[in-house]
Amino acid sequence: MKHHRGMDKFIYIFMILLAFGSGIDKAAAAGPSFDCNKAAGMIEKLICGDDGLAALDRKLAEVYANASKKAVNEHPPILKAEQRGWIKGRNDCWKSKDPRNCTESLYRERIAELQARYRLVPENGPFSFICDGNPRNEVIVTFFRTDPPTLIAESGD
Repeated sequence: MKHHRGMDKFIYIFMILLAFGSGIDKAAAAGPSFDCNKAAGMIEKLICGDDGLAALDRKLAEVYANASKKAVNEHPPILKAEQRGWIKGRNDCWKSKDPRNCTESLYRERIAELQARYRLVPENGPFSFICDGNPRNEVIVTFFRTDPPTLIAESGD
């Protein structure tokens, strides 16, 4: 098989680009959904330096994007306002005795809440329960496969 100098050069450049490109993808995937160069406050800096929290932040960004698609016709539009409030609460974890655990717990709860409310994960139910034998005391429960496990219980209107 005859080697061509031009082809060898092409392969060499391709391999460099492939190696360089894969390094960028890994670096970008390791950080949170926000720019760590603009991290403000202790909690955002904590997230930037913690692979587990950064992964939860990326997961929440994905879940939030999917919830936003389903909430597009919500009136009044509450998802965005709730998320701003959630971020403020997350950033208050600096006051906790264990800021990392506080932050992780809030991420897991928010992800589960959005997945359940906007039906982004498999569900079991709905199941109907009647309290005291009175149909007006009916409670309808739907369970969601979230982490932590979540349910939505509805009663009356």
